[in-house]
Amino acid sequence: MLYAIVDIETTGGHASANGITEVAINIHDGERIVERFTTLINPKQEIPVYITALTGIDKSMLHNAPTFDEVAPQIYQLLSDKVFVAHNVNFDYSFIKYHLSAAGFDLQCKKLCTVRLSRKLLPGKASYSLGKLCTALKIPIENRHRAAGDADATSILFDMLLANDGEGIIAEMLKKTSKEQVLPPHLDKKKILSLPNQPGVYYFKDKKGKIIYVGKAKEIQKRVTSHFTGNKPNKQRQDFLRDIYDIDHVVCGTELMALILEASEIKRLWPENNRALKRYEHKYDLYVFEDQNGYLRLAIDKHKKNNKALQSFNNLLEGYNFLNRLIDHYQLCAKLCYLQKTTTKCTAHENGQCFGACSGIETVAIYNKRINTALSEIENLQPSFALVDDGRKEDELSCLVVEKGKFYGMGYFTDKNYLQDGLNPVKENLSIYSSNNYILNLILNHAEQHPQKLYKL
Repeated sequence: MLYAIVDIETTGGHASANGITEVAINIHDGERIVERFTTLINPKQEIPVYITALTGIDKSMLHNAPTFDEVAPQIYQLLSDKVFVAHNVNFDYSFIKYHLSAAGFDLQCKKLCTVRLSRKLLPGKASYSLGKLCTALKIPIENRHRAAGDADATSILFDMLLANDGEGIIAEMLKKTSKEQVLPPHLDKKKILSLPNQPGVYYFKDKKGKIIYVGKAKEIQKRVTSHFTGNKPNKQRQDFLRDIYDIDHVVCGTELMALILEASEIKRLWPENNRALKRYEHKYDLYVFEDQNGYLRLAIDKHKKNNKALQSFNNLLEGYNFLNRLIDHYQLCAKLCYLQKTTTKCTAHENGQCFGACSGIETVAIYNKRINTALSEIENLQPSFALVDDGRKEDELSCLVVEKGKFYGMGYFTDKNYLQDGLNPVKENLSIYSSNNYILNLILNHAEQHPQKLYKL
């Protein structure tokens, strides 16, 4: 078996927007290096100052260097039938594969990561970065942060790994079923294998134990593994994979519970790699307040975090339609509900649909009585129910409770008569969560699709 030990220098951290400035490839036959290839490459783009400071490579050095397209055939020939070896292999492989593809070559290689291999075969080191690992192992590095120097150091490291592989770890990692070659360099495969294939929430953590991503899954292990397939060259993915050091999980009874826990945890933790749910909030609310004359007034306004809303809406039209129905049904004043902006009395008053609250003809007491009747109906329309479903194990059931149109909480129980005494005893045994429209809509949709799980309270 032949190995291609690769190191590259680039203009930045992800392939889709950056070029390669230098490539070094050492062909290794399992005992020694049998061929070396190295070249500077003109990336046809500016080199950032910090990259020049790190590598010493500047624009003048690359002026007469070949472009990647010009050396692509040779690079492809060197790599196409070899095992691609690199320190943090997915970084180098993503760049080489991306730029070879742009040049018309489809690279398909088995991969080995010397970071992952070192963690398995040379355990207990303080750091597995190439520089610190080489210092600990007394491997000389000439021309650090240059492709040839780092490739030569990685080759010496690879010799050590081969010598320490008495249990056939490398052969095991190269099997198609292994998945080792697609995992993040710092994440132990045992962590993946220990995950259950049950519904739940998983947490990716960085080197310091900080949670950087929260996800939900119908089958936790299967979903986590799917994060690491493919070789997307964008910056977000490359940074994400590089930062994952550990993973935790929480098993849930159902996928719905996992969705709710995920949403709650994202709002609580604000992980840097979660984006969609962090941005979610319902946009408009229905409020009631008393004006200076004592009239209760209804208004649709933008969602305010600390204000108590009567009802929430995803858009302004939905809110206005709801308010218009209240106005028609209870003969409320459109002007006092801010649906008419006239300075005089409202047009509804002129048409006989308003009794003159906007002009002081209808008294505060009479008008507010109708408003309070409308408010009572809004409250009574809010559903209260429980959803009973599978638990985390055979002898367990799960319970989600919605009270007066708000998600209250969820938990687990084993007593089949758990709900016979109504809502209050149930609430005592639930974990309480904040409610929002996203979570409530998940629950309402699920209740509509699975009425057999619904227990009205």
